[in-house]
Amino acid sequence: MSNKLFVGNLSFQTTENDLQDAFAAYGTVTEANLMMDRMTNRPRGFGFVTMATAEEAQAAIAGLNGQNFGGRAITVNVARPREERPAGGRREFGGGRNRY
Repeated sequence: MSNKLFVGNLSFQTTENDLQDAFAAYGTVTEANLMMDRMTNRPRGFGFVTMATAEEAQAAIAGLNGQNFGGRAITVNVARPREERPAGGRREFGGGRNRY
């Protein structure tokens, strides 16, 4: 099991220090990151927390998943690797570009 956890459904007022403090009750937090919107520089409502050991990560999942945090029921689970996306951030919608 990985030590890196996904934390979703966070309040937009949550800070990285809030995450650090909440997860510290379950072990040593080596890193806490909130994902920010590039355009507005506001939180996107999710983040990642890395625990020191897999056992601590599992304890944090068991203790915090579904619990009220900042007025919302948060989701805590093992982070999955990022999916590959096409370069440039463009989406293909089908249909042809070479139309008259």
